[in-house]
Amino acid sequence: MQLYSFFNSSTSYRVRIALALKGLDAHYHGVNLRAGEQRTSQHRELSPIGGVPVLVDDNGVSLTQSLAIIDYLDARYPHAPLLPNEPVLRARVLEAALLVACDIHPLNNVRVLGYLQRVLEVSGEEKDRWYAHWVAEGLSALEDLLQRHGTGPYCFGDTPTLADCCLVPQVANALRMGCDLDGYPRILAVYRHCLAQEAFQRAAPERQPDFIQ
Repeated sequence: MQLYSFFNSSTSYRVRIALALKGLDAHYHGVNLRAGEQRTSQHRELSPIGGVPVLVDDNGVSLTQSLAIIDYLDARYPHAPLLPNEPVLRARVLEAALLVACDIHPLNNVRVLGYLQRVLEVSGEEKDRWYAHWVAEGLSALEDLLQRHGTGPYCFGDTPTLADCCLVPQVANALRMGCDLDGYPRILAVYRHCLAQEAFQRAAPERQPDFIQ
């Protein structure tokens, strides 16, 4: 398998976690988002929207969008499942994962933040306020969800799921951006537990070949 990724991309980080949890190897291709490599015609042949991650498997199947990739991996490699079979638990996992993937990340990704500064000409301070606002909105809801329905050291039980694959990169980004996370004890407990596990450590940004200080 081939994985087109950027070390600091939270969506790529989700896929790297899923691969590591399943014990799967993928040849890593760094796509430098800071240098605009995602906008080249060569990369757009792989990703029409010009983003990462992109996974190309050993059958030539090429996929973009992190949740679609993880769902595909779960179907093709059912060991260490990331989506439970039990209907309510499966729905809870998807509820938490989509809260991150749909309600937080799209408002704060590189393309949106770049548009705010380059086109709308907001200041760096205003951009940071925007970022912190949407993180707080989303993580407050996620904290409430996990307090009500979460159990065990992971989001939902004793084994990691898609929800954990999404939570860890989002928290890492929020910490990197200086957001105050003291009001989210359940989220932080899950995050710290995950980081103590080898699979999550292997997927971390600083362990990737294209890591930049």
